[in-house]
Amino acid sequence: MGDVATTKSNLAQNEPAMKGWLFKWTNYLKGYQRRWFVLQNGHLSYYRNQAEMTHTCRGSISLHGALIYTVDACTFVISNGGTQTFHIRAASEVERQSWVTALELAKAKAIRSMESEEDEEEAEDGSGSPEEWSSVVRKLEAQLNDIQTCSDLIQKHWKSLVKPLTEMETNLDPDGVQSKSKEVGERATLFRISTNAMINACAEYLKTAQAHGHKWIRLLQHEREQRQRLQEMVETLAQQHSKLEQAANAHTNRPVNASDGEEEDENEFYDAVAESVVSSSGVSDGHFTLNIPTGTGHRRNSSDSSSEPDETTETKQVVVVTGKSSSSLRQSQHQTEAYVPPGSNTSRKARRTRVPDKPHYPLNLWSIMKNCIGKDLSKIPMPVNFSEPLSMLQRLTEDYEYADILDVAAKASDACEQLAYVAAFTISSYSTTSSRTGKPFNPLLGETYECDRTEDLGWRAFSEQVSHHPPIVAQYCEGRGWKCWQEFTMTSKFRGKYLQIIPLGTAQVEFDNGNKFSWRKVTTTIHNIIVGKLWVDQHGDMEIVGKGVAAGIKCHLKYIPYSYFSRDTQRRVKGVVMDASGNVKWIINGTWDDQVEIAPVTGNTGTATNPVYETGASIVAWKRRMPPPDADKSYGFSTLAAQLNEPEDGVAPTDSRRRPDQRLMEDGKWDEANTEKVRLEEKQRAARRKRESDAESSAQEGKPFEQYKPTWFEQMTGDDDVVVHVYKGDYWQCKEKQKWDRCPDIF
Repeated sequence: MGDVATTKSNLAQNEPAMKGWLFKWTNYLKGYQRRWFVLQNGHLSYYRNQAEMTHTCRGSISLHGALIYTVDACTFVISNGGTQTFHIRAASEVERQSWVTALELAKAKAIRSMESEEDEEEAEDGSGSPEEWSSVVRKLEAQLNDIQTCSDLIQKHWKSLVKPLTEMETNLDPDGVQSKSKEVGERATLFRISTNAMINACAEYLKTAQAHGHKWIRLLQHEREQRQRLQEMVETLAQQHSKLEQAANAHTNRPVNASDGEEEDENEFYDAVAESVVSSSGVSDGHFTLNIPTGTGHRRNSSDSSSEPDETTETKQVVVVTGKSSSSLRQSQHQTEAYVPPGSNTSRKARRTRVPDKPHYPLNLWSIMKNCIGKDLSKIPMPVNFSEPLSMLQRLTEDYEYADILDVAAKASDACEQLAYVAAFTISSYSTTSSRTGKPFNPLLGETYECDRTEDLGWRAFSEQVSHHPPIVAQYCEGRGWKCWQEFTMTSKFRGKYLQIIPLGTAQVEFDNGNKFSWRKVTTTIHNIIVGKLWVDQHGDMEIVGKGVAAGIKCHLKYIPYSYFSRDTQRRVKGVVMDASGNVKWIINGTWDDQVEIAPVTGNTGTATNPVYETGASIVAWKRRMPPPDADKSYGFSTLAAQLNEPEDGVAPTDSRRRPDQRLMEDGKWDEANTEKVRLEEKQRAARRKRESDAESSAQEGKPFEQYKPTWFEQMTGDDDVVVHVYKGDYWQCKEKQKWDRCPDIF
């Protein structure tokens, strides 16, 4: 157990940096199991025994972007953002510290290696950076100046040499010739030195020009080929776009054939009766069919296949007969009391209703995105031209624009009804994305944002960027009878035609009655990156799971992807709420950009295998408040979005409202904003390099090194043995005292 072998040098690329026996948590039945671990090339892998190293790896986790933290004297955890987590126990505290130190060093090297590889890829792709070009040009200019200086010296020393030579030819006096020969020798030496300097300077210039000349020729050829390919691609896409529009129009105008639905995904919700009546909100009244998941097993982790069974999900198809839509007096009441438009009460703080108009800067989106295909966009610097003047911290705070739904949910006595309102709340958070395609600013490590709307909206939220690799936002919000927290991290890929954002974090809400629910966000896709107008779609499955007192009940939502050929309402969301016994209690039906209706199930007239549910009158649980008519001039912001970056006194020095590049962009000074953005990012990189240097120094001296810790959140192990960041609870007290000594200098 204590047999830990470390190498004194790691010259070979495939030589393990560390290896030895440790105990790994497998599951609740087997507990911790003894495994042979190997730390190598930025990955931690494990095996049942040393003999397996040649043929069977039981699991591996990449340290690039991983979170590494200690639980107790002998236990530590490695997590890559929620999808993979290793709980490991060492035999002693000394052994645990040795492993943690080695892992942190390997993580730092993996990050540096990844960044250098990306730089090499860019160079190989012919995407030499402007900084590199400027550096080479400056070097060539300096060498040309040296050549010019040598030329001036040669001219000077040649003139001084010619004069005594001429005098020697005309002077017949032997004594005079002898004295002149000494002078000629001295001046000839100076001429030879300046000539050699000229030869060396020319050689250096030639060497530099030859070293970069072929690369510039290749870059020029690459750019020509890229431009030609792009022109052909845009022309082809434009033709395809035109044909698709024609096909869509033809499909809309032709009758629907009975066979049209045969190729639909069997897991999608769809209308079962063609004569269903569509209400003014776009939500169908009448009959529709749902496929409901009836059981879910454990998901197999690809890195830990030896200890976790396969995911097994069964579905059953049900028909829902909905009642007529109700105007919902309860809904209209709760919207009125919870949301008060700014300025309606003179005793409250007057808030702005819009941001300055967006400048008309030309934006060549393809020139920015063409080198990002297949890469994680969170690691690629983007100019502010592609952004909106809000940080990701502020954008996530927009999730609570319709927090009044949670106020209503808090008053519900039935847990299933409460969950139905929670489902409507989760859907409402996507409404602003239907008309906004700007990218929020990536927060700096340690950046924070507070939003105190207790006075008018009844809630206040606080967020902090708690990790940079991977980027993670921790957020806490409290309202009338509820509190909500989430940890947001994501992976994003650009595939040429579209950009896909896949959230990885978890959101949770807890009510005063003890009911607790958690969920993960669905996938967001931004279409028409190359040609056409940008538009956003939300799609995928969302499961909201009850915990604590509400354990066992759950809600399954289906966000139906946009399709030219769908007979259904676009941007549709359908779902059901089931009690702990699997009985359907509420039906969810609506669109994520307009409104959501919920309806209680009043009866079941079908069979056990093919139930037909009848519902009572539907309740409008959420209705979108549309942005101002001219919102397109100000980034498509709603009234709440326009108020998020409004300057406010007394906030923390790390608050997003104090971020200079974001403020300059909002003011329309985009050139200055881009310059400031580069400065802030370089300052962040310098701080990271210093932490890595301090970690290496501590490791060499055998001293423990304390890793970066968030200011207002604390790392802990959550209910599902996943690393979470828990709000410490003292931000608002520190704000009241204006005690900001804990805040890092990031701006």
